[in-house]
Amino acid sequence: MAGIEENVPLAPLTTIGIGGPARYYQRAGTVDEVREGVAWARERKLPLFVLGGGSNLLIADEGFPGLVLHVDLRGITVESEDELVLVKVAAAEPWDPFVARAVANGWAGVECLSGIPGSTGATPIQNVGAYGQDVSETVVRVEALDRSTGRVISFTNAECRFAYRASLFKNHERDRYIVLTVTFGLKRGGAASVRYPELKRYLEERNESLQDLSTVRNATIAIRRRKGMVIDPGDPDTRSDGSFFMNPVLSASELGAFRARPGTESAPAFPVPDGTTKLSAAWLIEHAGFQKGFTHRNVGLSSKHTLAVINRGGGTAREAVELVTMIQDRVRERFGVEIQPEPNFIGF
Repeated sequence: MAGIEENVPLAPLTTIGIGGPARYYQRAGTVDEVREGVAWARERKLPLFVLGGGSNLLIADEGFPGLVLHVDLRGITVESEDELVLVKVAAAEPWDPFVARAVANGWAGVECLSGIPGSTGATPIQNVGAYGQDVSETVVRVEALDRSTGRVISFTNAECRFAYRASLFKNHERDRYIVLTVTFGLKRGGAASVRYPELKRYLEERNESLQDLSTVRNATIAIRRRKGMVIDPGDPDTRSDGSFFMNPVLSASELGAFRARPGTESAPAFPVPDGTTKLSAAWLIEHAGFQKGFTHRNVGLSSKHTLAVINRGGGTAREAVELVTMIQDRVRERFGVEIQPEPNFIGF
């Protein structure tokens, strides 16, 4: 098939800059090319990996032994401009420029998700969230290619089965669907939604509006930047996958066992509507003995934020996994809590 390349380096296509080559690689700019790539890999009985913005994955040092299908679908279409603005965004559109466009147009609903790297198509898969907002609050529809049939299927918000950093596409039907477009419902002329305490405090300390979309976007980016969570070639702390660990969610009994351990009295805890409680992974990591700037060979933790595993230069996937395992083991020993990585591990 035309457009197939061999032994293409993948590390430059990721934000953490780690990983070996793709045995085969195809950039797909149309739905037909996506479909053809899936069929090409199936006919040859090759594993298939769908690559987007490269911001939430760790690729093995050996690379990927099959076809890496790099989805490059572009375009943004405003389908309706009633009180709820419906905007259809192709999967490969960079996320933050779309957020910037929404804010500039006065469309509320994604302003607190400013500064997040990666592509729009990945947002419903991970149910991307930050600073009190999740994309599941505004996703109206997701169009995806069913790899098994080659058909394009439309999913409603409910059918996406969103949960904390989870969805149908990531947890229930993993590797079955390829997201092609995402349609968002944003409130025209709406006020910003500031629910996250740190963001609210930042705005109040500067006597700035908690409702103005542009103000909230700028504040969100400023907070993310000081944590090394905004991609900046001049800042080595941003050579990462962003927040590497998810905040653990505990049942009532698990929370009781956690609180029974010495030194947990000051641990932040956030009640969840379903009766569970979310803990801060950053607090757990720090109090298990891993401080900002901790290093392990050529990888480490950001000097600005303990949740970010960074490539210090020449880092390998093996080193990153060693560090992640070390952190998980220490948190488990110290607090009896499991913390799980958010990025996808590819080629392991």
